[in-house]
Amino acid sequence: MSELVAKGPTAWSARNGGPAGPDGTARGVPSGPARGGSATVRALVLVARCVRLSRRNVDALLMSLLLPVMLMLVFVYLFGGAIDTGTRYVTYVVPGVLILCAGFGAAGTAVSVTTDLANGVIDRFRTLDVGPVAILGGHVVASVVRNTVSTVLVLAVAVGIGFRPAVEPLRWLAAAGLLLLFLLAISWLSATFGLLARTPEAAGGFTFVVMFLPYPSSAFVPVETMPAWLHGFAEHQPVTPVIESLRALLLGTPPGSAPLQAVAWCLALLALAVTASAVLFPRRVR
Repeated sequence: MSELVAKGPTAWSARNGGPAGPDGTARGVPSGPARGGSATVRALVLVARCVRLSRRNVDALLMSLLLPVMLMLVFVYLFGGAIDTGTRYVTYVVPGVLILCAGFGAAGTAVSVTTDLANGVIDRFRTLDVGPVAILGGHVVASVVRNTVSTVLVLAVAVGIGFRPAVEPLRWLAAAGLLLLFLLAISWLSATFGLLARTPEAAGGFTFVVMFLPYPSSAFVPVETMPAWLHGFAEHQPVTPVIESLRALLLGTPPGSAPLQAVAWCLALLALAVTASAVLFPRRVR
């Protein structure tokens, strides 16, 4: 603080977003209760910014929307006839494709965060007294919005090729809530990975991780058909209970303990991501 005072009001203004007032605070930067409302406005502005960036990145947007649809069509029409799941394969595979869609879309958050760090955008936000929660939250909420649109598109195509989900509203609400919780957890985890990566290219490696997890799970084949050495991992990794919960909720079958396990995994991943990002953010931007 002494350095800022020594450099005069210009340095103070650059640090706090406005000229110093007589009481030693920066003019234009609210304090007390008003500051909370200003923080909310900043967060909403950053969410709108990230949504606009997603909309302008046409290539990435089309890929996040079309790739899950293409994968579903490939599995249903090319591999579905050779895979025996005890039911129509399109009915079995849709929940797994939804999770694959969510993971792929959320992985782009890591690239967005790393790009902002590399371009110095986050440093500029910090001089305007924008906190890490608002900065990372903007990317995370934009990811959830983007993935929600992609999920609706995938469901619409699935219904068009023969997927017939249950019609109970409560089951739909429960499935939507679980999917949103999973999106939030994986998006924040992706943002944390973006803080660790030094370049956008390195951050893109997170895409491989989140796209790989649905394969050794119950997404595309029953876990029981896998080799014994893989069976334990596939049954106890975080993606499997989420997929099993969505499958039970959307198809109207008994969910068992899968929803509790799914929620526990999502909350644990979210808590881990938020804690890790809180530790990493000040180290990365100092």
